[in-house]
Amino acid sequence: MNAPRRLLLAAATLFASFGVTPQPALAQDRTMVMAMVSTPRGFDPDIWVPGQIEASVNVYEGLTRFGTRTVDGRTELDPGKVEPHLAESWTVSEDGKEYVFRIRPGVRSPFGNELTAADVVWTFEKSNAQRRTGLFIRNVARIESVEAVSPNEVRFRLRDANRIFLSVLTLHIPAIFDSTEAKKHATAEDPFAARWLGSNTAGFGPYHVQSVTAGQQAIFVANPNYVFERPHFTRIVWREVPSPATRVALVRTGQVQYAEQIPLQQIADIRRDRNIRVESVAAPGSATVRMNPRIAPFDDQRVRQAVAYATDYNAIGEAVFLGLGTRSRSMLNPPIPGAIDAYAYETDYDRAKALLAEAGHPNGLDVTLEYSTNWWWEEPLALQMQASLARAGIRVTPRRIPATEMTARRAINVWSLPFMTHLTSSFVPDPSYNMFLTAHSRGGSNVNGNNNAELDRLIDASVVERDEAKWLELVAEAQRSQANSATFIETFLPGTHEVFASCMRGFTWRPHNRLVWKDLVCNR
Repeated sequence: MNAPRRLLLAAATLFASFGVTPQPALAQDRTMVMAMVSTPRGFDPDIWVPGQIEASVNVYEGLTRFGTRTVDGRTELDPGKVEPHLAESWTVSEDGKEYVFRIRPGVRSPFGNELTAADVVWTFEKSNAQRRTGLFIRNVARIESVEAVSPNEVRFRLRDANRIFLSVLTLHIPAIFDSTEAKKHATAEDPFAARWLGSNTAGFGPYHVQSVTAGQQAIFVANPNYVFERPHFTRIVWREVPSPATRVALVRTGQVQYAEQIPLQQIADIRRDRNIRVESVAAPGSATVRMNPRIAPFDDQRVRQAVAYATDYNAIGEAVFLGLGTRSRSMLNPPIPGAIDAYAYETDYDRAKALLAEAGHPNGLDVTLEYSTNWWWEEPLALQMQASLARAGIRVTPRRIPATEMTARRAINVWSLPFMTHLTSSFVPDPSYNMFLTAHSRGGSNVNGNNNAELDRLIDASVVERDEAKWLELVAEAQRSQANSATFIETFLPGTHEVFASCMRGFTWRPHNRLVWKDLVCNR
C-alpha cells in the first residue's frame, strides 16, 4: 500500500476512534474542525501549558486592539495604531502617567454578566497574586495601580509614562475575566478561582470552552452575547492529531478545515494541492540557539562570539528551512518598528578558532546542545549546529529533552540550560517591549539568563523615552549591544505557514502567532 493511501486510512481510523463519522467540511451549524498537535492542557493565560495560548487568544480580548491596514490587497495589523476595543475610549493626563478608560456598554460574557470596571481591577489583582506572566506584563508597562472610578470607568496609574502601555492592553494577558462568574468558584485557599479558571473559561471574547476530553478533543462554542461582529463559525472542534502527516491527510480529504504546525518539508508539496490553501507570512519569531552567560564556558564573550562565527548560516537556511526562511539580523525583526541589521556575523571558521584560543581553548571544547519538540525545526537545527561547529573545534552533543523539562530549566532564576534552542517572539510588536521581554535581566522570557547591565540600561531608557528620534537611537544601540554580546545565535525566521481547506478565507496574522478563529470564513 502506498504512503498517501496509508495516511488517508489512518485519518479515517483516527476519526472513527473519536466516534465520529467524517462529515462535509462545513456542517449546518458552521463548525470548523481543526487538527492540532494536542488538546489544551489548561486555559489560564497566566500559566503556560500546551494549547493554552492557542485557546486563550480566542476567549479573552483586551481593552485595546491594534488597527489594520491593507498592503498589496492583504489585510495586516498596523503595530503603530492602537484602537479602543473592550474600552470604548480613554483619556490621558498631560504627564502621561494616568489613563482613564470608559468600558464599552453591552459587553457580556457567555454567562450573561456585563463587563464592568470591577472585572478589570479583579483581573489585575489575580495576576498580581499569581506572580506569573500577568505580573511581568504589569511591570513592563510600568502599571502602579488599577482602580475603579465608577462601574464603567477604570483608572490606570503608571510609575513612568511609557510607549508600551496601550499596546500591552491589546493582550489576552492579563485576561479580562468575568469576575462575577469566577468568584462563584473561589475558595478560601483559592480566592481567585485559579483552579477553576485553569480548566474553564470566563471571558468576554467570541468563544468559550464547552468541553475537553484529554487526548482526544476540545469543543468551543461562540459567545451568544459577543458585542462585536458575530464570528462565522459557531462551533470549533479541536482534535488531537499528533502526526503532521495525518494532519495534512485530514485537510486533503476535507475532514478538517485547519491543520497546525506542518513542517516546511511538506509545505512545498501541499501548495500544489487544489484542496489545500496555504497562507504564509514572514512572522518575526526567530529560531535561535542561546547561550547562558552565567555558565562556563559561555560566561566568556569570546566563546559566544566563536560560536556565532562557527555557525554555517547558509547551510541552516537550506538544510533546515529549505530556502523558505528569512535570515534574522537582530533580536528584533520586521514588522517591529526600529528593527535594524545589527547581527553582522557571517561564517568564519578561522576567526572562531582564534577566539577560542584567546579564551583558553586552543584544542576546542565539548558542549551539549539541548533541544525539545516544541517546534519542528529544533532537532534539525541542533544537528546542523553540531556539523557546523565541529569545523571550528567545538564538539557538540545534541540532547533532546522533554518540553516540560525545557520549560522548567529555562525558567527565571533557574537558568540551568547552558546551550539550547529557543524560538524568540513577542505578543506585542513594540521594540522596547520585545527587548525587555527576551533580553533584559528581568525579562519574562529571559530564558538564557542574560545579565548585561549596559543592555538593561539601554532597554530601560527606551521604554520611557518620549522623543521619537532619541527613542529610535536607543533601540538601535540596544540591538547592537545585544548582537555584540552574542548570547543569541540568530538564525532564521521560519515564517508562519498556515494550512487550511481550500474554502477558507480571512486569515490575518497576529503578533501572538496563533490562529484567531473569528477572522475566518468558509466560502462554498
